Amino acid sequence: MDVIGFILFRLIGLYKIVLIVTVISSWLVAFGVVNRSNQFVDVILRTCYALTEPVLRPIRQVMPNLGGIDLSPIIAFIGLEALQFALVRYVFPSVNTF
Repeated sequence: MDVIGFILFRLIGLYKIVLIVTVISSWLVAFGVVNRSNQFVDVILRTCYALTEPVLRPIRQVMPNLGGIDLSPIIAFIGLEALQFALVRYVFPSVNTF
């Protein structure tokens, strides 16, 4: 059972990394540092968006419009942190997260 908890903990951590990569890559595209016409960049961006949009879209629908500022990744990151904490603290308390 501890193996399942460890795997879930690590998968959530990996998803947080994908979320950070998505945010940073969207900034790089918006500021013109990275060009989406590059095929490798486009594959990375489409993959990141496909993985994060199912989580971010419902958050965006609930949050008020703040102009050009998108705070949904921050809310998702906080939710993932809370989920990791709950998993380690309550569901799998014997999991070593090192």
